[in-house]
Amino acid sequence: MSKLKLTFGCWNYDRTRALMDGSVQPDGIDLNYLNMPVEETFFRMLRHKEFDVAEMSLSSYSVSMSRQPRPFVAIPVFPSRFFRHSSIYVNAKSGIRQAKDLIGKRVGNPEYQMTAPVWIRGILQDHYDVPVDSVTYYTGGEEAPGRSEKIKLDLPANIKVHSIGPTQTLAQMLLDGEIDALYTARMPSSFLKGGGQVKRLFEDFEQVERNYFKETNIFPIMHTVAIRREVYEANRWVARSMMKALEESQRRAYDDLYETAALKTMLPWLTSHVEQVKAEMGDDYWPYGFEKNETTLKTFLRYHFEQGLSKRLLQPEELFAPESLEAFVI
Repeated sequence: MSKLKLTFGCWNYDRTRALMDGSVQPDGIDLNYLNMPVEETFFRMLRHKEFDVAEMSLSSYSVSMSRQPRPFVAIPVFPSRFFRHSSIYVNAKSGIRQAKDLIGKRVGNPEYQMTAPVWIRGILQDHYDVPVDSVTYYTGGEEAPGRSEKIKLDLPANIKVHSIGPTQTLAQMLLDGEIDALYTARMPSSFLKGGGQVKRLFEDFEQVERNYFKETNIFPIMHTVAIRREVYEANRWVARSMMKALEESQRRAYDDLYETAALKTMLPWLTSHVEQVKAEMGDDYWPYGFEKNETTLKTFLRYHFEQGLSKRLLQPEELFAPESLEAFVI
């Protein structure tokens, strides 16, 4: 019997590489792994539903939940996670020295609905008393002009969002002082080449992020894995099959990171780093599955709702295929 042919849009991660090279194959599936940067994957999946399965922005997926019929169904696998205190950049002449100085300022977000800025805005409100509606947001391309929101938004009146000009970029605007700060996923070129005129808000971000995890036990989720609704409805078993394969691929990545016969990653003190992370975050420091991530998902969904991106407060279990929330035991 022939296998079901599916396309999978995803970036080249250590935790998914076994699916890309074929050493792990999902049960019953002939998988065509399309290796693309996240911006391309998200754009093509959200605008045109080009792939059967794809890595997807957690925020974009949550926005899509308000559409009828819902275009996608996710599984609780999270190929991208990132502490985002390091992703707040400020113009050195803006007068922003601490988080509360952001109040009243002009802040760039490539897209208001991007997952990274959702986390940043939520963390700033919860932990630094910077209300979401206390700044004015400017959206558009970070490095090239012409970027727009991938999903049409209907935001409350208290959230002020403006599109930048057709020839402007957020990275250059930050350098020139046309915006005061930038919340983003990608490091802006003006941080690298701006001669110190663009700085991180939290220059000691690693310690700040470690303290945040110690306080909250949250390792922010950026992306999940979504299946086109039509594919899922026709083949409900695909959810569990993909989840099992992605879990096995991640297990192999865990093993590779702690291999001491020869380093598989070009980091000289990788073994020490892994041991430190395990001591602080546990052996399964990048958890998949529902139960281990419920608190993180609840926090994100609250932020999503408070920031006007969800029409109602979604519950974590609503996000995922029922088949992916439980498994058989012997």
